[in-house]
Amino acid sequence: MSKEYYKVLGVEKDASEADIKRAFKKLALKYHPDRNPDDKEAEEKFKEINEAYQVLSDPEKRSKFDKYGTVDFDGGFGGFGGGGFDFGDLGDIFGDIFGGRGGFGGRSNPNAPRKGADIETRINLTFEEAVFGVEKDITINKHENCDTCNGSGATPGTSAKTCDVCGGSGVVMQRANTAFGSFSTQTTCSKCHGKGKIIESPCVKCHGSGKVKKKKTISVKIPAGVDTGNVMPLRGQGEPGTNGGPNGDLYVNIRVAPSKVFDRKGYDIHIEEHISFPKAVLGVSLDVPTVDGDVTYNVPAGTQSGTVFRLRGKGVPVVNGRGRGDQFVKIIVDVPKKLNEKQKEALKMYMEASGEEYNGSDEEKKGFFKNIFK
Repeated sequence: MSKEYYKVLGVEKDASEADIKRAFKKLALKYHPDRNPDDKEAEEKFKEINEAYQVLSDPEKRSKFDKYGTVDFDGGFGGFGGGGFDFGDLGDIFGDIFGGRGGFGGRSNPNAPRKGADIETRINLTFEEAVFGVEKDITINKHENCDTCNGSGATPGTSAKTCDVCGGSGVVMQRANTAFGSFSTQTTCSKCHGKGKIIESPCVKCHGSGKVKKKKTISVKIPAGVDTGNVMPLRGQGEPGTNGGPNGDLYVNIRVAPSKVFDRKGYDIHIEEHISFPKAVLGVSLDVPTVDGDVTYNVPAGTQSGTVFRLRGKGVPVVNGRGRGDQFVKIIVDVPKKLNEKQKEALKMYMEASGEEYNGSDEEKKGFFKNIFK
C-alpha cells in the first residue's frame, strides 16, 4: 500500500533535501529508542520516520514514490520496509549533534548482528515477457561471507579479540572542562576503528574483512503484468549481514521495451486499425491482432472514423491478481488522396444515386472531395 512519507516527516512535496534532513533529525531525536527505552510505540514511530527518510532522501526512490505513490508496485511484491532498518546506520545523522557517532545512550554495540546493505539491479524485458511473465537469470556482483574463515575475518583456528582500549564498545569517552561546565564526548576508537574487536591474524583470502566479492547468478520469476518502473524486491539476496545479521535485499528495477504494434496504458492495450471508406460504409470483418493472437471482429456498416471498439479481457493480466485489462481498437477510415477515372465515375454515380449533383467547377469548394479529385 502507498504510504504518506511526506506526511510522516511533516514536509511538503516540494521540500528540499535540506528540509527533509532537518525534519528527520527533529523527529528522530524525539523518538530515538535510547531516549524512549521500552517504549514500543516510540520505536515503531522511529522506524516509520526512518523508512520515510530512506525513501525521500534518495533521489531515485523519491522520484518513483512521487510518480507511483510507492517504491513497489501494486502487485504485492512486499513493502519497501519489510526487512526493517538498522538504527546503527544513523550515526552520520546524529554525529554533528553529539560530537560522535553515538545516540543518547551512546553508540550501539558494534559487535551486535546487523543487517546487510541493500543493492539494486535492472532487468530488461520484451513487451511480451512483461505481459505474460517470464523466468530470467540475472547476474550481479556482490559480497559473500568468506568460505575460508566463515565470515569471521580471522585465520581459521584463531579468533578476533576484544579491543583493550574501548573494551569492545568501539568508542572512547573524553571529558573536557570549560568555563561553562564539564562536557563528555565520545569518539571512534583509534585502535579498532570502531569495530570493538581486533583481528591479530587476518584471513589470507579476505584480508580480515570476512567478505569476498563474487559474481552470482539468480533465477528470478517475473509475474505477468509488470511494467516499466516496477520494483521487485528479492528478500535476503543483498549484501551479507555483519556478526550473524540477516542479508540485505536485492531490488530489481524493471524496464520494458515498447511494442511495435500495441500501446499499453496501465492494464489496457490500445491499437489503431485502418479501413477504406467503402469498408466503413458497407461493414467489414477484420482480423485484429492481440497479445493472444489475431481475433475476428465484425465492424458494422456505417462505422465512423475515430470509433473505438472494446475487446474485453484482451489486455494485460493484473499483477498477482485476477482478471485482465481490455483492448481498445480505434477505427481510422482512410480517405484516398488520388483516384483513377473508374473510381471517380463510381463516386459520381454514388452521388447521383444519393440525389446529389456533382459540379466539376466547384470541386475545390466541396470539402469532402477537395483532396479526392486532384
